[in-house]
Amino acid sequence: MKRKICILMSLLLVILAAGGCGKSEENVQGENEVESEKETKNEEPLVVAMELAYPPFEGKDDAGEPEGVSVDLMKAFGEYAGREIKIENTAWDGLIPSLQTGTADLVISSMTIRPDREEQVDFSDPYANALLAVLTSKDAKAKTIDDLNQAGKKLAVKSGSTGHLYAESNLTEAELIVLPDESACVTEVAQGRADGFIYDQLTIYRNWQKNLDTTEAIFIPFQEPEKWGIAVQKGNTELLNEVNAFLKEFREEGGYDKLEETWLSEEKKAFEDLGFQWFFDLADEKNGEEE
Repeated sequence: MKRKICILMSLLLVILAAGGCGKSEENVQGENEVESEKETKNEEPLVVAMELAYPPFEGKDDAGEPEGVSVDLMKAFGEYAGREIKIENTAWDGLIPSLQTGTADLVISSMTIRPDREEQVDFSDPYANALLAVLTSKDAKAKTIDDLNQAGKKLAVKSGSTGHLYAESNLTEAELIVLPDESACVTEVAQGRADGFIYDQLTIYRNWQKNLDTTEAIFIPFQEPEKWGIAVQKGNTELLNEVNAFLKEFREEGGYDKLEETWLSEEKKAFEDLGFQWFFDLADEKNGEEE
C-alpha cells in the first residue's frame, strides 16, 4: 500500500513539473513576442511630410527623389534618433491634416509658426526665419510695396501662405489672384498677367534672377522675421522634445554651416550684400543673442 502511494505521489510530481515547464515556455514565448513587437515598433520609419515644391529647401533631384535643406536636416535627425526617415511628398493643404490623422509623424516644409497653426499642431523651436518680398513686373513700374496697393493692380499669392495673409491685411486696394503654388504665381508675373507676387525673400530673389528681363524685386521694409518650425501631432511631447534637443545639438556642431555650403552659398552672399537677415541667423533682437 505504501509502495502504491509513493508511486502515485511520484507520478503527481512529474505531472506538476511538466505542467510548470509548459507554462514557463509559454511565458518565455509571450515575452519574446512582446520584445519583438517593441523592436519592430522602434524600427518603423518616421514619416516626414513635406511639399517638394520649394527648392532648395524642399525639392526633387533629376530622378524625382527628395532633396534639399529640409531633406538633409531630417536625414540628420534620423541618424540622431536612430530611426529611418521616410519622406512623403504632400500637398501644402494636406500637411497639417497628415499629422492630425496620424499618417505622418513630422512636417517640415518651410512652415511659419503661427497662432492658428499652433491650435492644430505643436511646433519645435524655430530652426530658420524668413521675410517677405515682392516679385513685380517691370511693366508695373512699381518702386515700393505701396505702389502695388492700388486699385487696378493685381497681385498673385500662394493660397494659405504668409504672403497671402499679408496681402489680405496690408494690400487691400489690389486685386488678389490666389493660386496653388509659387511657380504659377511667378508665371503670372513673368508673363504680365499679374503686377506682383508676394512671397519669401529667397524665392523672390531666385525668380528675379531667372527673369531679369521682365521682373524686378521689391523688398518690404520694417518686417518681423517669420519663424519656421518642425510640426508634430498635438500632444506628442516625446517626439517634440527629441526634435528640439536635436536642433540645439545640430546648431552647436555646425550642421547649418554644412547645409549652407551645400545648398545656399550663392544666396547667402547675396543676402549679405543686400543687408538682409539670413535664414539661420535666429537673433533675439532684444538682446542680440541667438535664441
